[in-house]
Amino acid sequence: MQTIADIDFASLTQQAFHPSPAAWEDQVFYFFLVDRFSDGNEREFIDNAGLPAAGGATPRMAPADHGSAVQDEAGAAAWREAGARFAGGTLKGAAGKIGYLKRLGVTALWISPVFKQPPWTEAYHGYGVQDFLDVDPRFGTREDLRDLVATAHANGIHVILDVILNHAGPVFSYDADRYPHAHGMDPRWDGRPYRVGGWNDVSGQPSLPWGQPVADRDAAVWPRELQTPESFSGLGRIDNWDWFPEFLEGDFLDLKDIRLGSGAIDHFRVSPALRALTRIYQYWIAYADLDGFRVDTVKHMDPGATRFFAACIHEFAQSIGKEQFALIGEITGGRGNAFALREATGLDAALGIDDIPDKLEYLAKGRRNPADYFNLFRNSFEIGKDSHTWFRNKVVTLYDDHDQVRKGNQKARFCAGGETGPAAVALALNALTLGIPCLYYGSEQGFDGAGDNDRYIREAMFGGDFGAFRSRGRHCFDETHPLYTELARLLAVRRQHIALRRGRQYLRAISGNGVDFGEPRMIHGELRSLVAWSRLFNDREWLCAINTDPQHSRAAWVGLDFDLQQPGQRLVCLHASDPAQVGSEILVGAPHPDWRAVWLDLPAASCAVYGPAP
Repeated sequence: MQTIADIDFASLTQQAFHPSPAAWEDQVFYFFLVDRFSDGNEREFIDNAGLPAAGGATPRMAPADHGSAVQDEAGAAAWREAGARFAGGTLKGAAGKIGYLKRLGVTALWISPVFKQPPWTEAYHGYGVQDFLDVDPRFGTREDLRDLVATAHANGIHVILDVILNHAGPVFSYDADRYPHAHGMDPRWDGRPYRVGGWNDVSGQPSLPWGQPVADRDAAVWPRELQTPESFSGLGRIDNWDWFPEFLEGDFLDLKDIRLGSGAIDHFRVSPALRALTRIYQYWIAYADLDGFRVDTVKHMDPGATRFFAACIHEFAQSIGKEQFALIGEITGGRGNAFALREATGLDAALGIDDIPDKLEYLAKGRRNPADYFNLFRNSFEIGKDSHTWFRNKVVTLYDDHDQVRKGNQKARFCAGGETGPAAVALALNALTLGIPCLYYGSEQGFDGAGDNDRYIREAMFGGDFGAFRSRGRHCFDETHPLYTELARLLAVRRQHIALRRGRQYLRAISGNGVDFGEPRMIHGELRSLVAWSRLFNDREWLCAINTDPQHSRAAWVGLDFDLQQPGQRLVCLHASDPAQVGSEILVGAPHPDWRAVWLDLPAASCAVYGPAP
C-alpha cells in the first residue's frame, strides 16, 4: 500500500473482532521493546504449550554469565556499541513467549512501535517512523504482527500498540549550508520556519526535491499523503522543553514535527496530516485486531489534535465491536496537567503520571514516606472525582520504563547497584495499589541496567550481543527465578479477588504498643517499617502489607476499618512471600478502645495479603 486510498476498509471490517475487556483495571500490563525482547532463537525455556522448547541455539542465563561480555575494555566497548544498534528482536520471537507471559499473570501487552523506521538509522526503539503503513522488516511483517495478536488473544491476553502522532522520523533535512550555526544538529526552534534541504534518500541524504512526490519506499515519508511540505512544521528542534509554544511546534530532537492543525481545543482546525494518521491507525486496529493504543508524547500535541484522534479512534473501534478500546496517553508535566488533559481530550488513562514511578520505587526501597505515595491517589476530590473510582482505571502505574525521563541523564533500573532485595516489595506495591499495573520487561528477572544512556535500561532479554547483566548470548526467560515465581503467585491472588483490582484504598496506621497509632514515617532518612493499606469493596476489607526493611523482620499492630471489623473476626492469609503461610489466620483485636487492629510480623523485604475468612 502506497496511499491510504489503497486500503480496503470494507473487507477489513467484515470479520469477527476480539472484544474489549469488561474493565481495564482488572488487567496487568507488560511493556517490551520488540527489538529487545525475543529473537525466537532461545532454548531451555517453556514454550506456549507449557513444554520444554527445542531447536534454539541460545542457552539460558546462569549467575556465572553475569558480566561475561565486559571482561576487558574491548569487550565492554563492543557490548556498549551493540546497545545502540538493532539487537535482533522480532514479532515472531515475541509470539513464542506468550506462554511465559500468561503463566506470569500478564493479561495485556504494551508493545513498542512496530512501524518501518528509516533504513539509514538505528532507530531500534521504533519511535522515528518513516512508513506508517508498514512494519519494519527488522521486526518482521504485517502478518507477523497479526499472528502475535492472535496468539495473545488465544491465551486471554489483550494487545496495546504504541503509536506516534506528534512526529515522524528524520525524513527530511534542513538546509545545512544556510544554517551552519547548528554545528551538525538541526537548527533550534525560534518560532519561524527553516528552509528544508530536501527529502532524505535511502542513505539519509537530502537529495530528493522537497515538496515533490517520492517513489522509493525506503526514502522520505509514507504513505504518499504525508509527502507535502504542509505535513510538517519545519520550525527546528526543541531546546526548551517547557516553553510554549516551542514544545508543541518544535522537532523532537531529529524527529520531525508533524503539523496536526491549529486553534483552541473547542475550535481546532484539523490538518490533512492528522486526518491521514487517524485513518492509518484505524487501519491497524482492523488489520491486526488491536485492543488499544498507547499514544506517545501527548504533551507535545495540541489538545484539539488529541481530542479529534481520540473521538475518531473510539468511534471506529466501537463500530467493529470494540466497545472499550483503550487510549492511554503519555502525559508529562505534573498530575494536574495530566488529569485536565485526559479529561479534556477523551483519553482513557494517563501513563505513569507525575511522580508515581519515583514515589513507588523509593517507597519500596525505604526512602520515601508512605503518605507521599498513597496521597497521590487521595486528592482526586480536588478535580471533582471520587477518590477511589477515578484512579483505579484512569492511571497506569509503573516504576521501571524505557526512558526514565524522571532520572535525567543517569538511568537505572530498580535493581541497579544490587538492590534486588526490595524488588518483590515494589512488585507488590505496583500490583496491589490503585491503578492499572504495568511491568517493564525484565523486571521479573531482576534486570539491573544502569548508565548515562537509555540503552542501558533496554537490555536484550534474548541475549545476543547486548544481553542483560552485561552478558552476551544468554537469554533470561527463566520461570524459576524468585521474582517471577513471587509475582506469578501474587497476580493469581489479584485475579481471584475483585477488591484488589477495584476496591477503595486506605493507608493504615501502625503501632508498636497497641496504643499509639500513626502512619509510618522515615526516621533519619530511612523507612524500616511495615507499610499496610486496605482495599475495601462491598463492605468487606482486604489487607495488604510490605516490610521495607531489606535485612530484618518487622512487626506491628496494623489498624483496620473500625466499622467493618470486630474483635475475634478472622483474616486469612491469601499471599505471603513464604508460601507456607498461605491459609493461616490472624485475629482482629482491640488493643485500644478506639482501634480495631491485627498484629503482623513480616520477614525482611516481603509482602503479604489477607482477606476476609469464609
